[in-house]
Amino acid sequence: MTDANAQARQSLLDAIAREVAATSDYLGKDQLSPAVIAALNRVPRHEFVPDDLRHLAYQNRPLSIGQGQTISQPYIVAIMTELAALTPQSHVLEIGTGCGYQAAVLAEIAETVVTVERIASLADDAKARLKRLGYGNITVIHGDGSRGWPAEAPYDAILVTAAAAKLPAALLEQLRPGGRMVIPLGRQDMTQSLVVMEKDAVTGAVRESCNLPVAFVPLLSGEE
Repeated sequence: MTDANAQARQSLLDAIAREVAATSDYLGKDQLSPAVIAALNRVPRHEFVPDDLRHLAYQNRPLSIGQGQTISQPYIVAIMTELAALTPQSHVLEIGTGCGYQAAVLAEIAETVVTVERIASLADDAKARLKRLGYGNITVIHGDGSRGWPAEAPYDAILVTAAAAKLPAALLEQLRPGGRMVIPLGRQDMTQSLVVMEKDAVTGAVRESCNLPVAFVPLLSGEE
């Protein structure tokens, strides 16, 4: 990586840190863990955006990746990763691969990541990109993410990168007791909230927290 990218990455990390501090009342913390900061620093975001947008790759903003989809704002990627409370042993499910950037950040911390994308061309491109970048612990699936991926369940953490009108029962079933799901809830035309659903390790009861106001594309069923 070039010195220019290193400086741009640091500026991005500084911007994320300011936004985390500003939203600490929702997040329950005012700074990211060292593991999440290191993961964000290691992943080359410019490799996940179209060539004509590479000069914007390290700005704290979402960018178009085609097919009506975006690469998420780095702050959102950072806090979703933080709220998932990953360990080096975590087995993670991501719904909505997109370009693969969030999956790469997760894979820098977790042992294994399964990511499901409903649009075949995005899934194919992400699979090739992640392989080229050396992420051997990520499995990219073309499928209906609203159904999760039961073949690899249960998961220690589930991250959903599209907003559901209500909590998908299939995903909750695939979450390991003691695990966490990070998901935006709410319709596209209404206020959405990023919530953490934590499943009790003993009773299986689900506790909700966070409720940060966000704006995501809707979670769709089916495949393309």
